[in-house]
Amino acid sequence: MKDSVIIVSGGMDSITLLYEYQDRIALGISFDYGSNHNAKEIPFAELHCKRLGIKHITINLGFMHEYFKSSLLEGADAIPEGNYDEENMKSTVVPFRNGIMLSIAAGVAESNGLKYVMMANHSGDHTIYPDCRPEFVNSMSAATKAGTFVGVEVWAPYTNISKADIARHGKKLGIDYAETWSCYKGGDVHCGKCGTCRERKEALREAGIDDTTVYEE
Repeated sequence: MKDSVIIVSGGMDSITLLYEYQDRIALGISFDYGSNHNAKEIPFAELHCKRLGIKHITINLGFMHEYFKSSLLEGADAIPEGNYDEENMKSTVVPFRNGIMLSIAAGVAESNGLKYVMMANHSGDHTIYPDCRPEFVNSMSAATKAGTFVGVEVWAPYTNISKADIARHGKKLGIDYAETWSCYKGGDVHCGKCGTCRERKEALREAGIDDTTVYEE
């Protein structure tokens, strides 16, 4: 039964979620909020939705680039290098990004008679991203359920598993992760040094997947 909208960025996590629950997904939504890497990610979201026969739309959130403060919105040179758990990676947080996206997606879901909004946050995000943590997901779901006639709920099945676990799911599903994008710098190829690149490398290695990603280093 098609009862869900998915927020699909074009990264490893959301593409895995897309494939794993494709039978329940009626619509894929990407958001262009002016980050360095949106232009690299979104075409992959479109590609995979088209491949699976799932309708895809992109919603422009240009105001976030104009009014929000985050290194993710300031150009490649502003992106720090290092692991996700390092203090400097907090600069990549786009304030309340998931709250904004989930709110819009909940409205789209209700407008289409759909019950769930899916997001692909995972346990590794909890360190620095407040709007990826279980308490946020639960609270946001309670808000969307209370605030819609159909009782739209946020469904985040990867909340308590790691990115490596997600990659293991993808391995079983036969996903080619070369057709996904992670790098926050958004260059021609993955930089290999920023937090998302390092996390990508580690997850693929732990999952026993041959990493065919092209990196600068």
